[in-house]
Amino acid sequence: MSNKHVPLKARKVSFAWEDTPLHWVPGDPFTTHTINVLHLLLPAGERWFVHVYKQVLPYIRDERLREDVIGFIGQEAMHSQAHDEVLPHLRGQGLDPTPYTAQVDWLFEKLLGDRTLPPGRPRRWWLMERVALIAAIEHYTAFLGDWVLNAEALDRRGADPTMLDLLRWHGAEEVEHRSVAFDLFVHVDGDYARRVRTWATAFAALVFLWQRGTRFFMANDPTLVDGRATFRDFHRRGRQGLLPSTGAITRSIPGYLSRAYHPSKECSTEQAVAYLATSPAAVAASAAEKSQEGAA
Repeated sequence: MSNKHVPLKARKVSFAWEDTPLHWVPGDPFTTHTINVLHLLLPAGERWFVHVYKQVLPYIRDERLREDVIGFIGQEAMHSQAHDEVLPHLRGQGLDPTPYTAQVDWLFEKLLGDRTLPPGRPRRWWLMERVALIAAIEHYTAFLGDWVLNAEALDRRGADPTMLDLLRWHGAEEVEHRSVAFDLFVHVDGDYARRVRTWATAFAALVFLWQRGTRFFMANDPTLVDGRATFRDFHRRGRQGLLPSTGAITRSIPGYLSRAYHPSKECSTEQAVAYLATSPAAVAASAAEKSQEGAA
């Protein structure tokens, strides 16, 4: 594993979805839809990350951290856009996610959005709570990024290459910037009790939203007569390597709650950068950027 610092930049990727089937993991709607929940959660969630981090920029006193946060903002904005562009494709295949995404939008824009609070300690408290929540969520986005980069079972099952590239490009950037949210939290606050409290909130919310999203997709998939989603299905796919295993998810908990925790001790920056150097979407984005620079 490597914890080498890498300057962060947003890669302006794009994906073509016309050849991606509804069940992009062949013959496995449950795995397909469990991972598809990312397309429902991430656009609103990552827009919220960007909104909160723009508010916290004035609190940053370390120049390299400021540059990392600005790079993080650029990457998260691109992630939001890329996953958002999958939704019209799902609608075109008869699976309208609007009822679920409306609930997700309410969560991030209203429940976790800005509040009318007096300046000073109350306003700062709410900002620090959200910074800590993002650090906890980013622990799991890095976990998922590391998982998908190594999920060879999806390749063996014949998963759609365009969807795999989206997931692995995104996952590689999550690994690449995995330390930023935690470093920012430590820099502006770092209270351990807040870290534990917001982890519990984030973990519970992610589990609730994910299972709800999977059930929504399975119930509304127009090709399924009686689509259901169960924990047994999730556990079985985890053992097959098609989804993160319940054991790996459980083992991730004490790591984040350890006082000695730091994201740099987990995942591999070298693996992430190596994937980004070969990702079809990232390579095309780099070529387009160089072409524009040459024409300027």
